[in-house]
Amino acid sequence: MALTYKITMDAADPASLGDFWALALGYQKEPPPAPFTTWDEALTAWGLPPERWNDATAIHDPATPGSRIFIQKVPEPKTAKNRLHIDIDSGARRDDGSKDWSVMRELAARLVAAGGTIEREFDEPGQGSWIVMHDPEGNEFCVC
Repeated sequence: MALTYKITMDAADPASLGDFWALALGYQKEPPPAPFTTWDEALTAWGLPPERWNDATAIHDPATPGSRIFIQKVPEPKTAKNRLHIDIDSGARRDDGSKDWSVMRELAARLVAAGGTIEREFDEPGQGSWIVMHDPEGNEFCVC
């Protein structure tokens, strides 16, 4: 039996990082639990002081239940390379099956406009083509 999982990311600013990854993946911010209609309403009802409202956020794919990314505030900054990263498949294929660099670069440009950075492009025979990027807090990911 397959198990469900969520990916958890550490961040200095969970709300902003959640906005970036929601854009990057086509995800949505998770709605507040019923009966609340907004997160402000829920957090107020739970007695959480406003200075803690950005302690965490979650995003999910509305079409695929269980595909969730939880982003939590931590005090320390990122200090080393990720041991796990996200690959965003742009779906960019030509008729011959090769990657369409124009589509990959267009997606990368949208992510740069949202605060990401490009580190390097790779085109490795037998391994594939991809663009290594960083999100606004320095986490590595690839557009392929």
